[in-house]
Amino acid sequence: MDDVSDNLAWEQAHGSGLQAYLGYRITEWSENHAVVELEIKDHHRNRAGILHGGVIATLMDTASGCAVCYCAVPGNMRKSLTLSLTTNFLGMAKGGVVRVVGKKQGGGRKIVFTEATAFNDAGDVIATATGTFKYHRGSDDPNGVPREA
Repeated sequence: MDDVSDNLAWEQAHGSGLQAYLGYRITEWSENHAVVELEIKDHHRNRAGILHGGVIATLMDTASGCAVCYCAVPGNMRKSLTLSLTTNFLGMAKGGVVRVVGKKQGGGRKIVFTEATAFNDAGDVIATATGTFKYHRGSDDPNGVPREA
């Protein structure tokens, strides 16, 4: 198994409870880049019947965090925490799959900056975000740290 497949498989098997509840998945992951997708279900919608802004923000936060935490060393991982996430809602999604692309934009050894763009099923931009993330101890090294079981 190559490092990309290994990283994706491990992340899916060890995702958070929120990831399991919402049902999003990481579909692309490489250095400085990640894509998160979610098939919209009833529990993702607000009272107006469209995808809830909080769900979109969660997906943009996740894609951005993954974009800065890719680790090419099999068996290792990197972790970060969100310091800030500024979101702009530009459109909506009622159904289908929402796709969020996160990219690292720059930064230093411990603090990094991101941007994310969310697309509805028709390919229209529905939201954008910029973020600031801080690496956990040891995760500032691109080789990461050993995974926890």
